[in-house]
Amino acid sequence: MAPPPPASMPLQQRLMHLAQTLQFGWFVGHLTLLFCSLRYSLSYITFNYYSRWARFSYRTAFIAAAATYGIVVYKAYRARSRTGSRQQPGPLALLGDENVQYLLMALVWLFGRQIPLALLPFTVYSVFHVATYTRANLIPTFQPPQQSPAGGASPGGRPTTKSSPLADTIGRFVKEYYDASMTLVASLEIFLWFRVLGSAIIFTKGSWILLAIYTVFVRARYSQSSFVQGAIGQGVARIDALVANQSTPPAARQAWETVKRLGRQATDASDINRYVVAKGQVPKKAQ
Repeated sequence: MAPPPPASMPLQQRLMHLAQTLQFGWFVGHLTLLFCSLRYSLSYITFNYYSRWARFSYRTAFIAAAATYGIVVYKAYRARSRTGSRQQPGPLALLGDENVQYLLMALVWLFGRQIPLALLPFTVYSVFHVATYTRANLIPTFQPPQQSPAGGASPGGRPTTKSSPLADTIGRFVKEYYDASMTLVASLEIFLWFRVLGSAIIFTKGSWILLAIYTVFVRARYSQSSFVQGAIGQGVARIDALVANQSTPPAARQAWETVKRLGRQATDASDINRYVVAKGQVPKKAQ
C-alpha cells in the first residue's frame, strides 16, 4: 500500500494527492460495497429484497467489488510491465491469482440472480480493507504523525513519532479479529456452495452452470487458503463424530466414507498448483 502524502504539504494538497491514486479508488470501491451491503441488508430484513432500491444496492455492491479487485489485478499487471518482465503469466497462472478469482466471481454474482449470502464474504473483506486504508492513509493525511520531543528520542538517538490513538485502535481491531473473520469468510463461502447446490437440486434456471463455476472457485480457495482448509476439516471432523455414534446406521457410515473418498479423489485430480506452481507462479493473496 502506498504511503500517505508528506506531512509538509498543506491539507488540501495532501487530500488531492491522495485522491489521485488508484489506491484511493480501491478504497472508495470497498467503502461503496459496505454502504450498499448495509442498504441491501435493511431491505432484506424487511422482506423487500426485490424492491428497486434492493436490486440497485445488490448490483452496485458487486460493481464496486469487481472494480476493487480489477484495480488490484491492473496494478499487478502494471508493476510487471514496469519491471520489464517479458514473461507474462499464462491463463492458469492468472486463474491461480486470488484477486482474479474474486474479480470473476464478483462478475458472476453481478449478472446472476440475487443470492444475498454471496454478498457477505465480500463485505467482511471490505470491512478490513477500509479499516486498514483508514489507518495507514486517511488518518495520517488528516492528522500527520507528530514527532516526540527531544527527550522522547529512541535509544539510537532518532526522534520518535507519535501515532494517532484512533489509528492504534484500528490496528488492534484488525490484528485481534482478522483470523476469526477470515475463518468466518471461509465458512460463508462453504455455506454458499451448499446454497447453490440446493438451487441446482430443484433445477433453478442456470443453477447447474453456477454450481460448476462456484465449485471451481471453492476448489481454488481450498488449495490457497488455510482458513478454507480448516473450515472444511472442522466440518468433516464433526460429521465423523456424528457418524461414529453407535446409533448411526451402517448404510449411512458407508455412504459418508464413499463421499469422503470421492472428495479426496476429486481434490487430487483438480489440484491447480501442480500446473501453476510448477511454472514458478505463486498465487497472490486477495486484496
